[in-house]
Amino acid sequence: MSEKVLLVDDEQDLLDAMAERMRVRGMEVSTTTSAWDALQKTEEGLYDAIVIDLMMPEMDGLEVLKAIKEKKPDMQVILLTGLATVEKSQEAIKLGAMDLMEKPPDLIALTEKIRKAKTRKMSKNKGP
Repeated sequence: MSEKVLLVDDEQDLLDAMAERMRVRGMEVSTTTSAWDALQKTEEGLYDAIVIDLMMPEMDGLEVLKAIKEKKPDMQVILLTGLATVEKSQEAIKLGAMDLMEKPPDLIALTEKIRKAKTRKMSKNKGP
């Protein structure tokens, strides 16, 4: 079964390129350029991982992360940023992000993290 991923980034070109590369790797990919739309899609869909840009116009990635974790605490979220700092990384992890990666992401590493997210999600949903 393929991994289901939601990619969220306000840069349409990067979003399209990442989505295409993820699909080539056999993943089922949904995309959006809107933080609000991402929250709606998260409510409606079951994703193995959500990959979110840290800096977006409507709402930053940390705010989106908080909103997702409030409703779906087991959701695996990976943040992307062009300006990685130790402080942002620590804050993201503290808020429940699986990881924070620099943009443009190394797609091999990102693919591996998404697969790991699916494994984590499946193990949490099995229960005792």
